[in-house]
Amino acid sequence: MFTLWIQAQWQKRGLFALLMLPLAGLYCLVMALRRRAYGTGLIKSFPIDCPVIVVGNVSVGGTGKTPLVMWLVQNLVDAGYRPGVISRGYGGSATDLPMMLADDTPASVAGDEPVMIFRKTGRPVVIAPDRIAAADMLLSDTDCNVIVSDDGLQHLRLQRDIEIAVITSDRIAGNGWCLPAGPLREPSSVLDDIDITVTRAKQSGRTNWQLKLKEDDCVNVASPGERRALESFSGSTIHAVAGIGNPDDFFASLRAAGLDIIEHRFPDHHAYKAADLEFSDDLAVIMTEKDAVKCLSFASPDWWSLTVSVVVDEGILNNIVNKLEEIDYGG
Repeated sequence: MFTLWIQAQWQKRGLFALLMLPLAGLYCLVMALRRRAYGTGLIKSFPIDCPVIVVGNVSVGGTGKTPLVMWLVQNLVDAGYRPGVISRGYGGSATDLPMMLADDTPASVAGDEPVMIFRKTGRPVVIAPDRIAAADMLLSDTDCNVIVSDDGLQHLRLQRDIEIAVITSDRIAGNGWCLPAGPLREPSSVLDDIDITVTRAKQSGRTNWQLKLKEDDCVNVASPGERRALESFSGSTIHAVAGIGNPDDFFASLRAAGLDIIEHRFPDHHAYKAADLEFSDDLAVIMTEKDAVKCLSFASPDWWSLTVSVVVDEGILNNIVNKLEEIDYGG
């Protein structure tokens, strides 16, 4: 698949990346000038009448951003806040926007990540490319007093109170170059102005904050009330399905649990059809939670999704709550 080929090229400084480097230089310049224009007020940004926390990354592909969003929302609830989430709704077909998710909203309409966030947290989620319109709907139609903007780091039109960036390591991502030569959405220098940078690396010179993803149980895709320990599949051969930005960690976690896996890689945000997962045997299938929300309507009885929980340094939440307490938002 072409998308997977591009992602592979972004991991090295090969011929493709070198040919794209002049365009990458132009892209970096445009993005830097754009951020400067918003910062100086040359391009207008708009405030929202409650605190806004933006969680994003500077690279294309998986860094653990969405699990961190879900962790943040759940912990804000525990701290006494009433958070809501806004998201672009990438991959969804919705046209009447902004749109608030309901219990029966499918991923094909709202996008896989917003549906997963809504199902895991139970808090209001609104999708729209226009994050300001999405935030206005949250404030007018719900009791939210904190807004979490999923993947909104580059959406500078919406003013924010706290910015959180998730990176994979000090090397940032891939070959370290901007689009289209590499996976960076912006020059890595923007991280110098971010309030909180969280890394998946064990040690980092950029930040002391670390995020880990911990594998939990497997949930049956067709019957979500049924659960199995991942270790119960140990010694078995299974089909491992991943359509996420960085599937290698997912596959590695299955192998580490003693599973013999047959890998099936799909592009990030892949819109699954039943035929995609028709295999010529009766082996069990284990996929990510993000993939599972797109397979609910045609799931077979032996399809499972691996749930994960986020483990982060306790100081991150304290840092966020302290910043929120300094903001007069009247909530």
